[in-house]
Amino acid sequence: MGSVDGVSAPENADPSRKLPFDGCFNFRDLGGYPTDGGRRTRWRRLFRADGLSRLTENDLTTLASLEIVTVIDLRTDLEADTQGRFPQDVDGVTYHHLPLTDTLPGEEESPDWDRPDFVTSRYLGMLSEGAATVSSAIRLLADPRGHPAVFHCSVGKDRTGVLAALVLGFLGVPEDVIVDDYALSYDAMLRILDHLKETYPDSDEIIDRYRPVILSADPASMAGFVAGVRSTHGSFDDLAHVLGVNTNTVLRALRQLRGEGLLDFRRGRGITVTGTPEQSALIEQAKELLHYARTHGYKPDELIQIIQQLG
Repeated sequence: MGSVDGVSAPENADPSRKLPFDGCFNFRDLGGYPTDGGRRTRWRRLFRADGLSRLTENDLTTLASLEIVTVIDLRTDLEADTQGRFPQDVDGVTYHHLPLTDTLPGEEESPDWDRPDFVTSRYLGMLSEGAATVSSAIRLLADPRGHPAVFHCSVGKDRTGVLAALVLGFLGVPEDVIVDDYALSYDAMLRILDHLKETYPDSDEIIDRYRPVILSADPASMAGFVAGVRSTHGSFDDLAHVLGVNTNTVLRALRQLRGEGLLDFRRGRGITVTGTPEQSALIEQAKELLHYARTHGYKPDELIQIIQQLG
C-alpha cells in the first residue's frame, strides 16, 4: 500500500491529495481513504479547504477543472462579511453559508490551544452547539447532484476538521486515518502564518499572540474528539441518528461517496480488493451476480448457498 502526504492511499495512479492554489493554502481531496467493506472514498468528489475568498484567476481555472458545484462556508457571519465570500458569479457553483459557530476564539484563550485536551473540548462544543449546521451540511453533501463539493472555514483546520472527521466517520473510515487526515493541516498552518505576517507586517504582535490557535494541529486533539463522539453517542451511526441524518435517503446517499469494493453479504466480513486485473474481473463477476440476485429476488443467504454449491 502506498501513501499520499503521509496518509494511507491506493498505490495505482492516485490523484494528489493536496491541490495547489495561489490564494488558498489548505485545499485537500478526501478521496482514497479506506472504509469498511474494502471500499475507499472516491477521489475528486469531496474536498476540504481554508478560505476561498482570495482565489486568483488561475485558482478559479483550477477550481473549474475540478468541476466543483457546491461550496459550503462554515465561517461566522462576521468572517464572511469582512473577509469576503466565494465569488457569486462563478457559473454552475452553488454557495451555502452555514456557520458552525457564532464566535471565534478570544485572545485570552489563545495559550490554551497548545493543549490537546482544550482543543478537543472546543471541537466537541462545536458539534453540540452546531448540530443543526452539521445536519444541514451532511444533507447537502449526501446529494449526488451537489458533487463535487468543497467545505471550508478560514484556515481549514478546526471547523473544517470537525466536519471532515464526521463525514469520514459516517463513511466508515478508520479512526487513525481520520486523525492522520486532520494532522495534514499543520504544514498549511505554517504557510498561513507566513502569509499573515507578510500581508500584515504591522500586526506581528497580534499574529504572534494567536499563533497557538493557528498552529494547533496535534493529532491528539482529533483523537480526543473521535473518542468523545464514541463516548457520548456510542458510534458514528448513533450520532447520525441524533443529528437526524441516519435514514436511507441521507446516510445511504452520503455513502455513495465510497467507491466499489468486494463484500461478503454477511455484515462485517469485507474483502479488500487492490485492483489487479484478476481482481477487477472478479469484481465485475460479483456485480453481475449481485444484479442477478436482486432482479430475481434472492436473499443474501440463499445466494451464498448457491455460490457454495457451485464451488
